[in-house]
Amino acid sequence: MFSRLGGDALFYNDLRKGRVSEMNRIYFVTTVIHNRDEALFKDWFCARLLVKEMQQLHDAKIVASMAWVIMPDHLHWLFQLSDDEPLAKVMKSLKARSAQRINQYLHRTGAVWQKTHHDHALRNNEDVKGVSRYIVANPLRAGLVSAIGDYPLWDAIWL
Repeated sequence: MFSRLGGDALFYNDLRKGRVSEMNRIYFVTTVIHNRDEALFKDWFCARLLVKEMQQLHDAKIVASMAWVIMPDHLHWLFQLSDDEPLAKVMKSLKARSAQRINQYLHRTGAVWQKTHHDHALRNNEDVKGVSRYIVANPLRAGLVSAIGDYPLWDAIWL
């Protein structure tokens, strides 16, 4: 059972209980901006700053990025974790570095991301390409575009 703060906010430690980071495992991660009403990533440059930080983690071989989509207020990302860094450290790094860059660009301070993230470790029998298609189709399901190619903030190694 999750503890609640002010009705909606979950205690960060409650979400971490029982989680184990498995090296070389494929993860589907969702993380949300601090103030969802802000729709921070409607600003294309803010979104590209986030892409740059994901790319740096990929280039450093900390993760092998497979698919991602940046929605106006959240990120969906599919990647394989390396054997160097645990998932929590990867997400902390992504959030901290992107928040620093975004706040610098917007000439502000404060939280950019919610403390928590949702992660799903894919099992061996799960269709990685199917998960990838699900991720990049998010703008279609949200009604932001009528064709995936019309949405600029996604990528997948298979598409």
